Amino acid sequence: MLSIPRVDVLGTAVSAVGPRVALDEITRWVQSDGAVRSYVCVTGVHGVMESVRDPELRAVHNASGLTVPDGMPMVWAGHRAGAWWMDRVYGPDLMLATLRRAAERGWSSYFYGGGPGVAELLSSQLRYRMRGLRVVGSYSPPYRPLTAGEDEDAVARINASGADLVWVGLSTPKQERWMASHRPRLTAPALLGVGAAFDFHAGLVPQAPEWMRGRGLEWTYRLAKEPRRLWRRYLRNNPEYLARIALSPPKLLPVPHPAKPHPAKPHPAKSQA
Repeated sequence: MLSIPRVDVLGTAVSAVGPRVALDEITRWVQSDGAVRSYVCVTGVHGVMESVRDPELRAVHNASGLTVPDGMPMVWAGHRAGAWWMDRVYGPDLMLATLRRAAERGWSSYFYGGGPGVAELLSSQLRYRMRGLRVVGSYSPPYRPLTAGEDEDAVARINASGADLVWVGLSTPKQERWMASHRPRLTAPALLGVGAAFDFHAGLVPQAPEWMRGRGLEWTYRLAKEPRRLWRRYLRNNPEYLARIALSPPKLLPVPHPAKPHPAKPHPAKSQA
């Protein structure tokens, strides 16, 4: 079983991977015939700083099957720790790469999240772009917390769809909490929290140019596009991250052996032992 090394970035264990390794690990889950069921966190400075302030959220990131380095600051932190092979795993790109493989191999997807109608629009756009993509359901939940009954209905619909991949677009930290709390109740091998990728791939919000993304400047582009929503996040997080990382440098963590993905439901025979 593959053990993925991680880098401790202010207490958050970020997976020391690049796009290909991340995609291959997700593939392993889907092809495990139910032996592995886990979730993917896509994190940058925002996710790390939220985790600094919230130990429960940090535990969610650290219990994931993958917590991929979505932002260049995570890649630079990994390189500083000695993980020279780390590369950015940009959430929207990981989503497209995984969906292309899904279309090739017949995996099915369910889209959960986004604003009103966004999940439905997203599924329509992606099916148009990717021949053979199987979408077995979509749901844009209300912004308010779901009632217990509504949540049970949502879980039942996702499970009944037989989805292999459940894409979650609720933004950080809501999507990470949702994946961790629902992981034991969902049968899909992979839950993937990709946040803004829903709006990007639905054609509702433009992405930063590639040259800005590769230089760690995407935040300036997003701030210019959505100043009222994002200015507090960046003003609070970015300077504090730089100050903290100077005092507590990232370090490469020992590789766990064997790897411990989220367990599948126990076999009846084993549970009686």
